[in-house]
Amino acid sequence: MARPPRNRPHFHLEGGGEAEAYTSPRTPRDGLPPVRARAAHAQKLKQSLDTAVAAARDKLAQRNPEIAEGEKGFYLEFNLDAGDRGFVDALENKPGNIELVAVRPQPDADGMISATVFVPESSAEFYGNRVEAYRTQESPKSGRPKNERLVARIEDVRIAAAKSLFTDDPATFPDAGQIVWWEVWIRDERLIQFRHVAQRLNITVKDHTIRFPERVVVLALGDVAAVTNLIDNSDAIAELRLAKDTPTLFLEMPAAEQVDWVGDLAGRVEPPNALDPAICILDSGTTREHPLIEPALAADDMYTAVDAWGTADTSYWNGHGTSMAGVALYGDLEAALSTGEKIHLGHGLESVKVLPPAGENDPLLYGAITASGIAKAEELAPGRPRVFCIAVTSDVGLGRGRPSSWSAAVDQICYGQGDRRRLMVLAAGNLRDEIDAGTSLDANDLAEAESPAQAWNAFVAGAYTDRITINHPDYAGWAAVAPAGDLSPASRTSGIWDRQWPIRPDVVFEGGNYAHDGVNAASAIDDLQMLTTHYRPHMRMFESFGATSAAAALASNLCAGIMVGRPGLWPETVRGLAVHSAEWTPAMRARFDAAGTQTQKMAMLRRYGWGVPALGRALMSANDDATLMVEDALLPFKKGKSGIKTRDMNLHALPWPKDELLALGALDVELRITLSYFVEPNPGERGWTRRHRYASHALRFAVKRSLESLPQFRQRINRAAEAEEASARRRVVMTGCWVRPGIVVRFTQIFGAAVPQHWPTATRSVSFQSAAGGRKSQGFKGGTDRQDMR
Repeated sequence: MARPPRNRPHFHLEGGGEAEAYTSPRTPRDGLPPVRARAAHAQKLKQSLDTAVAAARDKLAQRNPEIAEGEKGFYLEFNLDAGDRGFVDALENKPGNIELVAVRPQPDADGMISATVFVPESSAEFYGNRVEAYRTQESPKSGRPKNERLVARIEDVRIAAAKSLFTDDPATFPDAGQIVWWEVWIRDERLIQFRHVAQRLNITVKDHTIRFPERVVVLALGDVAAVTNLIDNSDAIAELRLAKDTPTLFLEMPAAEQVDWVGDLAGRVEPPNALDPAICILDSGTTREHPLIEPALAADDMYTAVDAWGTADTSYWNGHGTSMAGVALYGDLEAALSTGEKIHLGHGLESVKVLPPAGENDPLLYGAITASGIAKAEELAPGRPRVFCIAVTSDVGLGRGRPSSWSAAVDQICYGQGDRRRLMVLAAGNLRDEIDAGTSLDANDLAEAESPAQAWNAFVAGAYTDRITINHPDYAGWAAVAPAGDLSPASRTSGIWDRQWPIRPDVVFEGGNYAHDGVNAASAIDDLQMLTTHYRPHMRMFESFGATSAAAALASNLCAGIMVGRPGLWPETVRGLAVHSAEWTPAMRARFDAAGTQTQKMAMLRRYGWGVPALGRALMSANDDATLMVEDALLPFKKGKSGIKTRDMNLHALPWPKDELLALGALDVELRITLSYFVEPNPGERGWTRRHRYASHALRFAVKRSLESLPQFRQRINRAAEAEEASARRRVVMTGCWVRPGIVVRFTQIFGAAVPQHWPTATRSVSFQSAAGGRKSQGFKGGTDRQDMR
């Protein structure tokens, strides 16, 4: 019989329920405790507890108060029969702040489980007292031994180790010395102190978190010994697992499932408004129809350098522009997909197609096409704050740092005649040959950054990586090429550039890793790449992405974040804050510490730049880390009868909190100074062979010595200026130096004073001996200089 059509609405009853008092019936715990020889069992447990508590107290006595935070305590691991799993909650004691943190099967004992609890030092005798009561007292109601329901079920107890908190498959617990990313499950309200302890122990912890009602999950990098140090010096850790999420999880989803994930994220996105800053991507075009891109990219904000090309992304470039857009907009797309929270997009996108649908541009036209594309974007929204991002690079015209016509055009665009300055992010470029795992860093140092990364005014991003986890079964036995925190295997550097040219990259961002099987050339497998948007969303939503293109997109994302957090800052200031916020990872720091000479240390600086920036450090100070910004201008030159002379210098009296600094006594304080400014490039190519023929000016800074008076400081600086001026006059006579009198130089100087917290080495910053004395880290960076002093 045919079923009638389903075309009628459901019945909807509103309310109607009558509230009544309700008490939940208690669920009895089934089963009797095992029969024990009471005295012998109590004696065994007491001996085990005494041994465990004594070992715990020894550990607490060795705890370093300058590292440790949180309530003093320790972890105990109890063994019970798996059939008694329902009784593990009885191990907790809220009045004594004893908390059950992890339950797992015993790997070496079938039918047994292990329950781990955190015990404050003030409750160290809790279990011993319970066992003693079990041995000597009876319950008034039942006449049975007191606490029998729990104590009789405990087979054994010991002081816990890192493995006691590990709730993944025991067979996957890392070997000694093996560095992995851990999922660290943090007890309620203890994330901040956990981060403090990790920082003091030089353990890398990711910013992204996943929150649950009583737990926060973060990723930490280290071996078993590092995690044990964290456990011993905090009360924060509840559980440990291995980090497993990789882009492959999303990339291998069926198309329909990818659509569901994208739909969920798109529903949580709060789009930017038209007045917010934008990242203008000059690339192969963008697929605006992608559901994750459409909220931030208006149809009117899509441009092309050549009208015949159109604005859409193409297969010839593998959707590179759309991949850039996904990272530039969301940063870590995996994190955005994984969280259930609202995602506010503080900046929008603009897309300029500067690559033809097929084939390549004439290298002689790179600069003109770049300028034309930027002009089209600015014509429609001239007042919009924006970051320009170019990840396209060329190996044409490389000359150990010597400017190319394209990089000179970029410098001119950024300088904007001095009154229309622009912030531009560039990629350092990728290795074009196969990557050999055994010679990876040597290849990076020998592969010079590609054009237009020679530009002095741009913000140049290289790539490092934290991605070392390989989960895909097809790559069992493979290993990551770069260790976590080191240079991404594809990233180019300025290691072979002549010393007068800028340090490139300025900084590094995540660019993914490569994997190798020990025999063949390395491959950029999906597990070690980043996740981004695919240019054909009707086929699939996600794509893997990496190298310096991804790093440049992340750099643009950070710069846009600075613009959103601090509206109205100059482009020089945004770039300066990004560089100022950069820190070397522990892996990079180890390379610097191993460098024995100044030349070797400078080589490390030309490999890693100033490290990995962070938006939080770029935007905010702390009570032990203050940043001061000065945006100013000066007239550096004047034209006299005998030629070009220096004119002005600026003296900045900083508002130091003298009483607070004096109260620190002998404690080290780090002073970091970053100077950021744009140069006007020499319009004639004949002058590009030397630094002083290319830039219109070069600014320097100096710091007054502690025992130096202000008049003495002025005298010292002016003597140095006189010597430099005489040298400059000689250069003018000999070479026709590019100096324009009357030029107004705008510059940003950023001062950061920090009280270091338990630096793991004698000096936090790489040391270069300066003419002025003291210990500093200083390198010429075109329009950006940074100096770290202690």
